[in-house]
Amino acid sequence: MTTITHPTTGSAPLLAVDGLTVATPHRTLVHDFTLHMAHGERIGLIGESGSGKSMTTTALLGLLPAGVSATGSVQLNSGREGAPSGNLLEASESELMRVRGRDAAMVFQEPLTALNPLMRVGAQVAEIMLVHKLAPSKAEAHRRAVEMLDAVHLPDPAQAARAYPHQLSGGQRQRVMLAMALANDPALLLCDEPTTALDVTVQRQVLDLILELVKERNTGLLFITHDLAVVANMCTRVLVMNQGIVVEEGTTEEVFTRPQHPYTRGLLAASDLDATDADGRLFTVASAKEYIPPTREQLAAEAAAAAVTAAAVSEQDRVPDQDRVSEQDTVPEQDTVPDQNATTPETVMRVTDLVRTYTRGKTSLFKPAPEVHALKGISFEVPRGGRLGVVGESGSGKSTLLRILAGLDQPTSGSAIVAGNEVAGAKEHQLRELRQQLQIVFQDPMGSLDPRMTVEQIIAEPLLVRGRSETAAERSRMVAEMLEAVGLPASAAERYPHQFSGGQRQRISIARALICRPQVVVADEPVSALDVSVRAQVLNLLADLVDEYGLTLVFVSHDLNVVRHLCDSVIVMQAGEIVEAGPTETVYRAPQHPYTQRLIDSSLTLRQELQHAF
Repeated sequence: MTTITHPTTGSAPLLAVDGLTVATPHRTLVHDFTLHMAHGERIGLIGESGSGKSMTTTALLGLLPAGVSATGSVQLNSGREGAPSGNLLEASESELMRVRGRDAAMVFQEPLTALNPLMRVGAQVAEIMLVHKLAPSKAEAHRRAVEMLDAVHLPDPAQAARAYPHQLSGGQRQRVMLAMALANDPALLLCDEPTTALDVTVQRQVLDLILELVKERNTGLLFITHDLAVVANMCTRVLVMNQGIVVEEGTTEEVFTRPQHPYTRGLLAASDLDATDADGRLFTVASAKEYIPPTREQLAAEAAAAAVTAAAVSEQDRVPDQDRVSEQDTVPEQDTVPDQNATTPETVMRVTDLVRTYTRGKTSLFKPAPEVHALKGISFEVPRGGRLGVVGESGSGKSTLLRILAGLDQPTSGSAIVAGNEVAGAKEHQLRELRQQLQIVFQDPMGSLDPRMTVEQIIAEPLLVRGRSETAAERSRMVAEMLEAVGLPASAAERYPHQFSGGQRQRISIARALICRPQVVVADEPVSALDVSVRAQVLNLLADLVDEYGLTLVFVSHDLNVVRHLCDSVIVMQAGEIVEAGPTETVYRAPQHPYTQRLIDSSLTLRQELQHAF
């Protein structure tokens, strides 16, 4: 594929935005936004939900929703022949259509909603070239589409081109979106939270891929995210938005190590999972006054200390097993005698040789139906009050395991005992007790809350099962108590889910999960789609409630740093198997399996990315 070389940074700015104001008839969403970007420059636009990031970027391409208008000036100098000149905010729709996908392109947060579900992905990539008449024929466009799918490192790109979006994983769909965005070598690439919900290894691959491709093409990158570690990894300059106003801007090093605005300091504090306040809780934007951003010297010292630790672990790994036995033999006998008065923690969850095999629909008259081995004989135990983290990529078997633990699926073989209830072979009526003892907090609270029910009805719903005897007044009192426990006002009971923010909806989900006082709470990616400050609040809340109610927590996440902060033990799953398990710090500091090592190496932490950036 021919790659267009865009002008160098010494020429006119690629993008010049002056005095951009976005407003509805009732209020202003973005106030006087100004940005000048050079060709090939990589700029991060950060801020929490509602700060105006997405409204700003959609305004640049004329994609604002009905009833929202933009004023000011947006000039795009792509250096391409036939590119429209003048203010894009005053351009006609036909002129903007020539810009979109050719001079400027966008990668959206959720590829499944951005892709056409009725078209094969190869045809969607080819369509971008055909619409802009940059391919002479459909055959040539399809050939280039396969090349682009190969360029974004999709396995077997020819086969991927024939697939529909729903047949690909989340990371593969995001690669398709990236292939579509870069198919015509645009001078400007806008990325709106493109890796928020991806696994850590897939996120790292997609970020590395975006970085590689924009550098190769000298493409300007405007990267919108609430993840500051990603910005430290990707961008050289940062703009911080809060309530529609740019409150701070500068180089990544300046903003992240010497923040001038309290809001920037708050975002940094909430993003730094290695920093906690005097009570051992994560910082939030509201509690960030005590937070001290890491200096370049601190980062260098931490990097040196990490290198020493890694060397020590490596040296320990080289000690022969018999030497370790000899060392253990020298321990005084009284230290090895078990305490007769010590009590072994009660096991709340015991999984033994759990197997789950699915049979897919037949694809051939002459071949048997293909089988999917989702779980391959896994075993583990969780003591009462334990906090178990379950990590692994998509397809590792995490969701299948959760469904079985919750009684929503049956294992092919093996045993799963949860709070005294055997799941394997249990009939529906036998699982009623299990579902009182185990509750789930889902990843997407908006998708798991009924939009037609009030918050009181949603939280009280688990109390309506057969066998419980609470009166309506008692249920209302219990709901009020749970709302207070999760930090929501009592008046929230009469409102509906759409009237709350994402973090507040997740608090409602937690209240619903705890209303019937379960023994076990399973949290399935509960903070992956939340802003960093809200994430810190929800994690603090979960930790407090687990301690207060004596809960056993099973926390599933692709964010290894969150698991490290919250959980005392962890199991690492790959392709339906547990490849490593143990105390969280031991696994993180000295991973024994290559897959665990790859997960840890792929995870983005603010301090590590700052170390590499400077």
